Amino acid sequence: MTESTPTIQRPTTTAFFAQSAIAFGLALAALLIGIVRLPVGQWERGFLALGLVFVVSSAFTLAKCVRDRQEASEVTNRVDKARIDRLLTEVDPFGQAKV
Repeated sequence: MTESTPTIQRPTTTAFFAQSAIAFGLALAALLIGIVRLPVGQWERGFLALGLVFVVSSAFTLAKCVRDRQEASEVTNRVDKARIDRLLTEVDPFGQAKV
């Protein structure tokens, strides 16, 4: 018999999602404008744009890893708290027998 831990779905608020999307969009736009207006040749701009692709993809990967680690620690903490609560309810500190 296997025990499964229910998944926790923490909804993000619309305001937080909008703020994150706007901040990411502004940062991306500022970087792209900087690359376009930089007084260098096309090869240098292409190299910077290629670096931008790796930065954006690694930012998404890092965000996912941080989120997954946080969710895993929350589940572990919840399980540990449930175990401690169960032990505390089973143990009688005054030595009286439970019925």
